[in-house]
Amino acid sequence: MIRLFDILLAFLGLGFGIPIFLVLTILLFFDTRRPFLLQTRLGRGGNKFTLIKFRTMLPDTEDIATHLVSPAAVTYFGRFLRRSKLDELPQLWNVLVGDMSLVGPRPGLPNQIELTEAREALGVFNVRPGITGLAQICGIDMSTPRLLAQIDARMIAEMSIYNYFKYITLTFAGRGAGDRIK
Repeated sequence: MIRLFDILLAFLGLGFGIPIFLVLTILLFFDTRRPFLLQTRLGRGGNKFTLIKFRTMLPDTEDIATHLVSPAAVTYFGRFLRRSKLDELPQLWNVLVGDMSLVGPRPGLPNQIELTEAREALGVFNVRPGITGLAQICGIDMSTPRLLAQIDARMIAEMSIYNYFKYITLTFAGRGAGDRIK
């Protein structure tokens, strides 16, 4: 049932988001000359897939976890995109093609060994990764890999249609960095 909601909502989001998508692409072309970030991430079953996002950092930024990157690497416009969560808009394509869900654990990079091992131990790779989830609305990022894996496992164990829409709603309401688990 959740996959059906993923497809429907991603399709609607992409359809209604086309004007925003085009404007952001043009603005990002002037900001970084390369509006999209294509990055290898780990998905369901630990399999690699290509995640697509709007670029928020300088094009030559190292391919490492965001919390390890210098804040100076984030462009002025990139800061706006991150705060507004508009940098995630292209991931609706990843949802539509089945690489991701709207709700699930954020996909990690292959070089995040500690996170990968913690997630494997807790069965987090049994589900599709998501654009948002419990860790995101609680402000838990990849700088605490074991805690992140535990929260991801908790979210998976408690997943329901109600929680799916609750996490989406809380994300749109601006929950995120700085919020704590309730």
